[in-house]
Amino acid sequence: MNMPLHDQTLESLVFDNRFVQELPADPQPDNYRRQVTDACYSKVLPTKVSGPQLVAYSPEVADLLNLSKETCESSLFTELFAGNRLLPAMDPFAMCYGGHQFGNWAGQLGDGRAINLGEVINSHKKRLVLQLKGAGPTPYSRQADGLAVLRSSIREFLCSEAMHHLGIPTTRALSVITTGELVLRDMFYDGHPKDEPGAVVCRVSPSFLRFGNYEILAARGETALLKKLVDYTIRTDFPHLGEPSATSYIEWFQEICRTTATMIIHWMRVGFVHGVMNTDNMSILGLTIDYGPYGWLEGYEASWTPNTTDAQGRRYCFSNQPHIGQWNLLQLANAIYPLVKKVEPFQEALAYYNALFLKGWNDMLAAKLGFKTFVAETDDTLIGELIDILQLVETDMTIFFRNLASIPADTEVRNENELPANLREAYYKPEEITEAYRHRMNSWLQSYISRLQHDNLPNELRQQKMNSVNPKYVLRNYLAQMAIDKAENGDFSLVHELLDLLRKPYDEQPKKDHFAVKRPEWARNHAGCSMLSCSS
Repeated sequence: MNMPLHDQTLESLVFDNRFVQELPADPQPDNYRRQVTDACYSKVLPTKVSGPQLVAYSPEVADLLNLSKETCESSLFTELFAGNRLLPAMDPFAMCYGGHQFGNWAGQLGDGRAINLGEVINSHKKRLVLQLKGAGPTPYSRQADGLAVLRSSIREFLCSEAMHHLGIPTTRALSVITTGELVLRDMFYDGHPKDEPGAVVCRVSPSFLRFGNYEILAARGETALLKKLVDYTIRTDFPHLGEPSATSYIEWFQEICRTTATMIIHWMRVGFVHGVMNTDNMSILGLTIDYGPYGWLEGYEASWTPNTTDAQGRRYCFSNQPHIGQWNLLQLANAIYPLVKKVEPFQEALAYYNALFLKGWNDMLAAKLGFKTFVAETDDTLIGELIDILQLVETDMTIFFRNLASIPADTEVRNENELPANLREAYYKPEEITEAYRHRMNSWLQSYISRLQHDNLPNELRQQKMNSVNPKYVLRNYLAQMAIDKAENGDFSLVHELLDLLRKPYDEQPKKDHFAVKRPEWARNHAGCSMLSCSS
């Protein structure tokens, strides 16, 4: 096994840049907003900034690139990943794609504020695309400026790494760097714009291709280019499927169905709500991508969405995510249908997604509850009843499931008794717990304990298993906002502290218990702590 070469310098990074070498470019070299046809990308340079300063970097992502601490703290690192300098082997570009936004075809979208620097091949022969978000305008920026602000950049940086350590498929984040410049943003689209500190995030992923890359070509009837892009994708990112063919196109789609289902099950497991599941925000690798107005369930509420734009329809709310995943896959199927021209294989793959999701959902909830396996005869009712109960009184999802693990299987529960003390910690408004609620919850606990006794797992082993899937620490919205507030005043300490905390979300970390408490009341409706817009 090759060990990472931690003394590799930035100048010695090995770039492959296969995407720009094998796929057609926009022939127009000038960087102005326009429709780009018969091309997969446009060449574009990042915009230089006046005063870049490193806020934080991820040592784990640096390891993927074999970069040392000294290298990541160098001035060259800051200059490169703020967009001020390029290495000779970098070949920057912005991708062309379209997408369905809130269920409607939006036409060309593209990398409006993302610029890919190039594709690195690391010491394990893995391909990693380096992408700057917030590095200036591209031909796909439409009416926007291509920039990003510090608040959204910190949220993306921290959440990318938090999700990875939770075991959730995701793009990664190498660094977040302030630009020394101000960016005008209307945070809530309410006519009150203000200047905010600008920043750039360096995102890292094996690929940033999304469903919309294929949709735009199909929508324009550019079938030959669509085939070329699909063939490239299979050869580059899915080589195990063999040479591109009608058969491998279907196998490719089936794999995307599988990885998408897996990703969304993980989201549901930890209470993550993406917030803007447009098809241009769906990765063909089944990775969580584009951290915009995301949020974490605090009180368990199936219809909760973190996105102010989605407040009316709640299309992208917590409980809708599995259905939207399938709807988005249907749009991808429609896009690549011209390469196969058979409906049945796509219908079968979408049915496969449904079956996979249902099994994964049941298995995931059985694991969260500490069962050996899912047993439909008992567990369907038990799970359904719990989900109903959790929404009757505002109950913190993360604390409830984490503390449920500490209830011994020989506990005696009587309906007239108070709720167990460790579960009471999960309630935001314990004064709303009525006698009828207490009776219903204790009745559920009796059934739950009987179910545990049927499995007969030792309490310690069951708790260990439950704690391995029920995190103690997640990137609660108010924690991210507290880090942002400090960072906007030049203090990056909480960004670093949260990055360290979220490396081990399933561990007890007793000195950090204050990060594992319910959302404070001041944060209930505080800007950045409840709902956010797509603004960055």
